[in-house]
Amino acid sequence: MTTPYSTTTTPASTTPPARFLLLGDSHAGPIGRAAKEAGIAFSGGPIGAGRDFNADFFDVREGDVVFRKPQADAYYRGFLTELDAAGLDRLTVPLVATFGFSAHFIATTQNWHIYRTRDGGFPPGFLTGSLFDAVVRATVRDALAFYAHARAVGLRVLAVMGPQRVPSFSDPVVFRAAQDVVRGALAEAGVEIVDLRSRVTGEDGFQRPELCESNDVIHGNLAFGRMILTELLDRGL
Repeated sequence: MTTPYSTTTTPASTTPPARFLLLGDSHAGPIGRAAKEAGIAFSGGPIGAGRDFNADFFDVREGDVVFRKPQADAYYRGFLTELDAAGLDRLTVPLVATFGFSAHFIATTQNWHIYRTRDGGFPPGFLTGSLFDAVVRATVRDALAFYAHARAVGLRVLAVMGPQRVPSFSDPVVFRAAQDVVRGALAEAGVEIVDLRSRVTGEDGFQRPELCESNDVIHGNLAFGRMILTELLDRGL
């Protein structure tokens, strides 16, 4: 997990108002670092690992949310304090989040063996069919519910798709198909999608090396974060 990167902790007299609240897993880290580098005021950052934010990770309480992991909730409460907001429903800035887009967990190869045919592939149309759609939505059900709640309390919500990096334990085909399911489900809920796939991938469909964190197989780097930040600013944040 990456340490949160809020820029609203200096005295109010010297800090411009935060432009957005950033919540997510470690994929939120490069976004926060890019904003801090650029002097863009925001509150938030990573509050846990990607696998923590698919199912059973929060409860709704009088318009607000309570994260079930104490450390995640403590970070969240700190961010709300920086924004002078009593709860999620009291925010006056957009919410930017990465929840639900750690598709490499969804695409863990061994989880999909049961659906394969004898030749090792999937039945025709499986990855675009209703069963696959239902399985993926069930896997990330609380991520979807979190975004839906944020929209229901009137927030502008932007979901950032993760780096196009697939570790060896995941199936690249399932990875891409699962992302499309999550993307579609969020779009249905009125969430804006920050999808840079066409701009960050090479001909092989994977993240270009210059946008990858060099010391692991999952994350994007600061250059990737800068691209996301530019897109957010272009959208008026």
